[in-house]
Amino acid sequence: MKTWAQLFVRHGFKLEEQDAGVFDCRKETERNMTFLLECLEKGQANVNYVASLQELTITSEPLMEEKWISILNFKWRGRGEGLYFSAETEEPAICELDTFIAGIVRQLNRLGLHTNGSCDGHGRNAASISMLREDEVEVTTKILLAAGVKKVVTRGKNIRLLVSKREQLLDVAETLSVIQKDWLGEDVSYIRQQFFYQSLEELLSIDGCSGEEGAVREYILSKLHGLVDHVSVDHNGNVLSQKTYGSGTGPTLLLNAHMDTVDCFAPGRVIVKKGAEWSSSEGILGADDRAGVAVVLAMADWLEGTRFNGKVKYIFTVEEEVGLVGASGVHNYFLWDVDAAIVVDRRGTGDIVVSCGGYLPFCHEKYGEFLESVAVLKGLEGWKTTAGGSSDTRVWAEHGIQSVNLSVGYQGEHTDREILDVEACYKTLKLVQGVFQESRELQRVLRRIKMLETMKRRGTRLVDKEIK
Repeated sequence: MKTWAQLFVRHGFKLEEQDAGVFDCRKETERNMTFLLECLEKGQANVNYVASLQELTITSEPLMEEKWISILNFKWRGRGEGLYFSAETEEPAICELDTFIAGIVRQLNRLGLHTNGSCDGHGRNAASISMLREDEVEVTTKILLAAGVKKVVTRGKNIRLLVSKREQLLDVAETLSVIQKDWLGEDVSYIRQQFFYQSLEELLSIDGCSGEEGAVREYILSKLHGLVDHVSVDHNGNVLSQKTYGSGTGPTLLLNAHMDTVDCFAPGRVIVKKGAEWSSSEGILGADDRAGVAVVLAMADWLEGTRFNGKVKYIFTVEEEVGLVGASGVHNYFLWDVDAAIVVDRRGTGDIVVSCGGYLPFCHEKYGEFLESVAVLKGLEGWKTTAGGSSDTRVWAEHGIQSVNLSVGYQGEHTDREILDVEACYKTLKLVQGVFQESRELQRVLRRIKMLETMKRRGTRLVDKEIK
């Protein structure tokens, strides 16, 4: 369920949350506030609020977004847009904008990118935005791509936004709300990296030690909504989800991180940022394994716009810190077709963990070598296979899945000296993306491994070069 703050941003209202349920209204126009209060009044059976000229206080739980949309919508909404305001000097009236694109228009306006027309496609056509000035089309296109629009088509001052369903336009508006004006001169990769850091900070702000993962689980479920084909919570509390990309004829890969932290967060602690190094003002930071969760969620979003052909299963486990409890409880039926797993739950930088202590292998050496080669190919230095400790990786390996555990940038885990190198964390994301970009080669490697292991079981010698 979205918060009131999210609902306001996604649907175009410029209200700043000062405290829980208390919003500063001074940046919103009188006309838009009148429309908002009318909509809240329509939902009065479910919404308790107090409004003044400067402040809005809502004391009830937020409405489901579907209900909120039904209240915001009215016949002929969006007709006549642009007839009553000058986009460069005045704020548009939300009631004159199409329901699903109002949030995007208001965020572009906030960034100084002015529109004089828009359409959400009405569920039949592509959404579109018309810019007031042609010289703003390029930067607008850039930030729309960075914010999650998978493809844009421009013609003169007109920009068409190609999304699979118009509800995704609301997600784009929420993402755009994070962008700062000084980012507009940067490239798409820089902006996406800032989005990743924002998600990482959100996860590090959600408490949830072993057995108390409810809040982070709800966050994960909200982020997976619309990105996967199926998602469920099993009897242990693990989040299990999957998505088929393309025709699904390629490999089936598992991406995994755990939701719990070894301790609860210290009350009132804050995240201390010193450049790329983040730590906690008191107690643990929780990067073990919220950093891994951030990487896996970022992959679910990133894969939407790629040509990967195969299936991905996303598992977020509970109680990893107290004995791999969640992973051990995942039913075999969810794992039976998985070809390879990537776990993101290793301290430091550059480790591709392929065994527990060097005596319990997680994978065939060729799988680890493949990841090393991807790192080299993508210009990511320092990644090497190594032995490591126990993790959920051990459970997947016991199911016969080729598995590795990747460093995600934290050090000093389980102590109040825990730190996270956020740039190293982002490089882990780039490595995992590289694995999927090289999925055809991965499929060949996995076939070789199966052939070698079959020959080994049969006691037949096979010279490796014969199957290259």
